[in-house]
Amino acid sequence: MLRKTKLMTAVMLFSTSIAVSQMKVREELPDKYKWNLTDLYSSDEAWKQEKDRIQTEMQKAAQFKGKLTQSASSLLEALRFNTKIAKDMVRLSSYASMKSDQDTRVTKYAGMKQELSQLFSQYGALTSFMVPELLTFNDEQLKSFIQQEKGLETYRFYLSDLLRKRAHKGSEEVERTLAYSSLMSGNASSVYNTFMNAEFPYADIEIDGKVVKLNSSNFALYRASENRDLRAKVFETYFNKLNQFQRTLGTTLYGNLNTALFYAKARNYNSTLESALDGGNIPTAVYHNLVKNVNNNMETFHRYLNLRKRMMGLETLHYYDLYAPLVEQVDLSYTVEESIDNILNSLKPLGKEYVDVSKKAFNKRWIDMYPNEGKRSGAYSNGSAYDVHPYILMNYNGKYNDMSTLTHELGHTMHSYLANKKQDFANANYSIFVAEVASTLNEELLNDYMLKQIKDDKTRLAILGNYLEGAKGTLFRQTQFAEFELMIHDKVGKGEALTGEDFDRMYLELTRKYYGHDKNVCIVDDNVKSEWSYIPHFYYNFYVYQYATSYTASTALSEKVLNGTDEDRKKYLNFLAAGGSKYPVELLEDAGVNMNSSEPFDLTIAKVNKVITEMEAILTRLGK
Repeated sequence: MLRKTKLMTAVMLFSTSIAVSQMKVREELPDKYKWNLTDLYSSDEAWKQEKDRIQTEMQKAAQFKGKLTQSASSLLEALRFNTKIAKDMVRLSSYASMKSDQDTRVTKYAGMKQELSQLFSQYGALTSFMVPELLTFNDEQLKSFIQQEKGLETYRFYLSDLLRKRAHKGSEEVERTLAYSSLMSGNASSVYNTFMNAEFPYADIEIDGKVVKLNSSNFALYRASENRDLRAKVFETYFNKLNQFQRTLGTTLYGNLNTALFYAKARNYNSTLESALDGGNIPTAVYHNLVKNVNNNMETFHRYLNLRKRMMGLETLHYYDLYAPLVEQVDLSYTVEESIDNILNSLKPLGKEYVDVSKKAFNKRWIDMYPNEGKRSGAYSNGSAYDVHPYILMNYNGKYNDMSTLTHELGHTMHSYLANKKQDFANANYSIFVAEVASTLNEELLNDYMLKQIKDDKTRLAILGNYLEGAKGTLFRQTQFAEFELMIHDKVGKGEALTGEDFDRMYLELTRKYYGHDKNVCIVDDNVKSEWSYIPHFYYNFYVYQYATSYTASTALSEKVLNGTDEDRKKYLNFLAAGGSKYPVELLEDAGVNMNSSEPFDLTIAKVNKVITEMEAILTRLGK
């Protein structure tokens, strides 16, 4: 079944303004800052009526059984039916999911999400005959059918890719069983998300004479405090509370690892890594090379950490210092309107259509902007509603990082918008491997624009520092996460049982290696061992490495957009509009980036070092 997935970027926000942080009840927020989900369905009742209709309609799938290879016209009819049902179900899923994310405490929408999970499972079982039948095709027969029925050209890539994976598909009975297994396969992730977002007993902490509940949003806020003692207290309190549930959170993560192993074995893959990457036809060498390249360039990361130590005037840098402001007394606060203005100006190199659609996203309530009680943390773009438009969830808190996050998610939205406009639903959903290219490139354009406006040394330091923070968080930190994932999946693949204590030990050792703990570059305190349980991406199975690979690709492409020719910019926009019509490595090659070479990574490391050099020169000029 063709299914369009929701793109999510879990971005934890660093700081807030008092005015915004007081907006805690959703009903108090102005409508213009809340997304308009009536563009999807006019009401919950309309959603239910559509779900009931689809539940009846999808029963017709049985009429195609045994007929897929009889004629080109029969095949086309079946594929169009399948695509239409999948598209409609994904729209239902988008509505239920986003309604739930508005306030995760509302059980009604959690129930609607569960209903959709069951609906997908039911449809998967009903269409379990399709893949086994399609796998009886040979290449020549498929070619002949496409020549007879031009409408099948839309499905050429899907069908060719399916035949490529022939060795990993099972009989009708096996496919039906795997379809039904989806009813339980997401349990570990669902338990984790519900527990952490709705029921986790976050600790209270006293800050400036007031008692504050240290939930994930407030942790992200106060870990960025200029008060070092407070930062240390926040980290210790938050991570120690996580560690009290080490056994439970260890069990849910271990359950997720076993789910991935089950599917890898059921699909005849050699490993969970191979299973996860094969969807986009990505060689496992790409993953291993990323980890190797980052480890071989750790001195660049340590150079950044030593720069942070110098800028903060510290004799010893601790892990809890990594989110504190780099430059004192620089006001990098922005209202939503100021952020929108800066973002739109920064996007002008991408052309009028790109900017005009971005304006529409801001003006037509595609975005849920501010935090409220119970709202899902972080930020994401959901481009799943093919016939409508993408949506963005934000938790905007008024700082430069929030402006950067907003343009990041807008990059995802524009990628989805252009792909949905250009491609049929069957080919619109792009691979996660390229998902972060558009978002990270948007950030690069914003940084470039802001640096051209700002000449003050201290403010330039802050903007350049923001770039380095992005490199730290996207290239180095995400690769560290990727290496941790590889370690824990490999152990489970070898039959080892893992507990919360095991995850603690492995995570702490790896983090200390990355941050140069033993070299006194950055001290990683014992309580950091619990951080793995704070990262929801470990439930996405080999997702995070793609942040880093996309980051290197976007560095190469941003150079072409900013300093290249009109043809370079056209190639980039064509890349966005291509959606998932080719394998991701091929799409990037069309855009002008060769991911099979080390060039994108080398360019990124060179840029990071160049920024560090400029910041060091400014510090010397300022006498620091």
